[in-house]
Amino acid sequence: MYNVQRSVLFLLMAMSISLSAQDFSADRELFDAYQREDMSVWKTYIDKVQGDKVQGTKELTYEYGYCGYIVAEAKKEGKDALLPEAKRYVQQFKSHISHLKSQLPKGHYEMYLSAVYVFELRLHESIHPIKAMSLAKDATKLAPSDPLVLSYYGTCLFYAPKPFGSKKDALAWFELAEKLFRKPEWKYCWIREATHMYVQQCHKKLKK
Repeated sequence: MYNVQRSVLFLLMAMSISLSAQDFSADRELFDAYQREDMSVWKTYIDKVQGDKVQGTKELTYEYGYCGYIVAEAKKEGKDALLPEAKRYVQQFKSHISHLKSQLPKGHYEMYLSAVYVFELRLHESIHPIKAMSLAKDATKLAPSDPLVLSYYGTCLFYAPKPFGSKKDALAWFELAEKLFRKPEWKYCWIREATHMYVQQCHKKLKK
């Protein structure tokens, strides 16, 4: 599960929107696949979304997660053949973020663009680590009560080397996000599950 943890209904509103309870309520199949570490289910879902054209914010959440997975897989020893596929999915994700910028909830554009920079850094496509961290922090200021944004910033702090990262600081953000994820509408949100995993990982590392 640890390796897997390393996202769109278009609403015609002028103001920024929040991810609603309905967005994840019917995602049991995708959530179960995440728990089984069967990311082929996610790939099928994302490819279908791409074929139907991305229409809202939820799909970006899954694209973000799948990019993290495929990039991590491509970087494993002996998995170089996956690099073109990883680069294609990251560029597709980046294109969708740009296309939906004006429709995304507060902080989500900054969060997802930060993720793209992280993926591109790992794939040697671009080098923007400081910009990635800055965007992630900006996202928390724009959406201080959005558990997706708070958890993402925690992830950045978890993986970033010192002095930029800190397991102790990451834990504080993960615990804040975890409290917000306790609402029933997030039951089948994979990022809720990932956040819980990171809380455990932080505790273990801080005890050493």
